[in-house]
Amino acid sequence: MADPVVRALRLLDLLQSAAVCSTADLARRLEVDERTVRRDVARLVVAGIHIESLRGRYGGYRLAPGSRVLPITFTGDEAVAVFLGLAHTRSPAGERDGAAQTALAKIRRAMRPQDTERGDAALALIRRSVVTGRADPAPGVMLTMAQATASHQVVELRYRNGDGVPSSRTVQPIDLVARSDRWYLVAFDVDRGADRAFRVDRISTARALPERFPAPERGDTRSWLEEHFATGTYRWTVVLHINATEQHIREHLPPSVARLRRRDAGPGDSSPWHRAEIHADALDWLPSAITGLACTVLIEGPPELRELVRTAATRLLRAAADDGPTPASVPALPESPTESRDTQEPTRDDQPQRGDRLRGRVDRPRDRQTRQTR
Repeated sequence: MADPVVRALRLLDLLQSAAVCSTADLARRLEVDERTVRRDVARLVVAGIHIESLRGRYGGYRLAPGSRVLPITFTGDEAVAVFLGLAHTRSPAGERDGAAQTALAKIRRAMRPQDTERGDAALALIRRSVVTGRADPAPGVMLTMAQATASHQVVELRYRNGDGVPSSRTVQPIDLVARSDRWYLVAFDVDRGADRAFRVDRISTARALPERFPAPERGDTRSWLEEHFATGTYRWTVVLHINATEQHIREHLPPSVARLRRRDAGPGDSSPWHRAEIHADALDWLPSAITGLACTVLIEGPPELRELVRTAATRLLRAAADDGPTPASVPALPESPTESRDTQEPTRDDQPQRGDRLRGRVDRPRDRQTRQTR
């Protein structure tokens, strides 16, 4: 590498890619001798780049914090990943961050045309939904899935389910959907011959294959995903009959938790009845959810839920008693016949972990007066 300017830029790139680089390794990768490496390092130091020299067997050169930001070189994939990350950056007030937008413009101008096209295609797909929260997928995986979805490419991925069991899948991506602070890939699983939903943060690697498939009919993938979660395989099937409007019920039991079917209102009923079917791994959250509905609710099953509701009602009545016994004289309540909270996680790929599932986190207003539940 004869050109000193090109060699200096390459040297800077190598120093940015590792914590410490030995003189011998730098000489080998730059195809020069060690004396030339030392001269190039000196030129970078004169240019204002802080480089530390480390002595000893494992010594070499490393970048040190300086008074200004270093020029950074990116590969095409790295540039696209940074571009997508900055495109979604917002200030705490929710407005676009001016510094992020300036940086975004600089990176876009410096990107190769083919990388700009890749970033724009992925951004157009991802911008349909906004996710902020706890489960961030790997940028490389997200980029691959977004590109494959836009270009209808078959993808081979490594995936782990809720139990942490890894598997290899070949899929035809249909859509990327944001739901409850998570990204989900809706795709046709070639090996299983059916549509599936995969949490993107559980995909460890994704590789786009040369094979392409006809553009699928996208439809309403968000509604499909909600229905998929509501009808998943869980330990309990709960059936409730609720005397309230659908809008009121959905404030407490969203579509991903319960399937509703309207029934005709009976004589004297001011609101319609709805049959709610809920699939869940545990029942202990349902008494509070039923109380939060603040309307007439009838339990069709299972019997274990009725016993849980009776126990919860007893506690509430004792708590509301004006002349109740002192805490020391209150007899112990019987153990609730619900399943242990440590039940096994569903093995289906598309089920969120129980700690994250809406079924265990139904919000209810505390200031609403609870009506009697019969």
